[in-house]
Amino acid sequence: MTLKSYTKFFFKFMLVGALLFSSSAFAKELRIGTASQGGAFYPVGQAISNLVNKHADGLTMVPVVTQGSVQNPKLVSKGEVNLGITNNNLAVFANKGAAMYKKNGKMNLRALGALHFSVLHMMTTANSKIKTISDLKGKRIACGPAGGGTIPMMTQVLALHGLTMKDIKPTFLSYADGFKQLADGNVDAAFALSGYPAGAATQVIVTTKLKHLKMAPGKMDAALAKYKNYNLVNIPKSAYKTLSTGEVLGVNNMLVVDASMSNDTAYKITKAVYGNMKEFKENNSYANQIIPENSLKLKIPLHPGSEKYFKK
Repeated sequence: MTLKSYTKFFFKFMLVGALLFSSSAFAKELRIGTASQGGAFYPVGQAISNLVNKHADGLTMVPVVTQGSVQNPKLVSKGEVNLGITNNNLAVFANKGAAMYKKNGKMNLRALGALHFSVLHMMTTANSKIKTISDLKGKRIACGPAGGGTIPMMTQVLALHGLTMKDIKPTFLSYADGFKQLADGNVDAAFALSGYPAGAATQVIVTTKLKHLKMAPGKMDAALAKYKNYNLVNIPKSAYKTLSTGEVLGVNNMLVVDASMSNDTAYKITKAVYGNMKEFKENNSYANQIIPENSLKLKIPLHPGSEKYFKK
């Protein structure tokens, strides 16, 4: 090889290397707030991160363990994460500065898109004498992590039955630990606001048979009438090998960001996720429950970048 040709080759090599370096080294890293392990949010966040890493030019993403759907809007608003998973109900409260967000003041969140439904798992062991929510008075209940999304919804369900958190003996554990404690007999029931099947429950049914707790007669209708963001969801018997279908409350989850996120970034994330639903479903079972069109029906405004994608 002549000096001239060698020099040409060298500069081409350096140019390619520089381009490769710049595309990876200068990519903007994003953090997505999920929840504790054992529920649905963390694996969903992992799958979303993988899609962004693969399909969004100039962006990378990592999932972050958090306390879940209640905390995630706060983290997004403070800039501690760039986007988070929460649900319709909580996103509305966050933007109004209401309920559990009174101390935080009004937030300025925008939706990127709809995700799967979270359902309020209300379960006990198959041989338990506990049958309905009314039977929980004085009982030991695993309520999910402190500050998690289970507690507000659980509180509402208890109130419909004339109970408060003071009427039970709550323990605040990760979903995985809560269901393990149920299987070990250390608590009488376990609650978890999660997509189904929830890993926390599927892990224990290997050794312990479970059943769904029912709401007292008329209370499901009362809940749906009072809380317009909730839906009736039927968990099939096959999900947890139960003897009967679980009739539970569900709420649509969503991806939220601060309104200050650039339109370009929001569009790239939205396109990477919802433009690759087949891949999303192949890598995460919860994605099979996602209806992208529901993104136009969420209770807070869509980010303009996401709106551009869904209304194209």
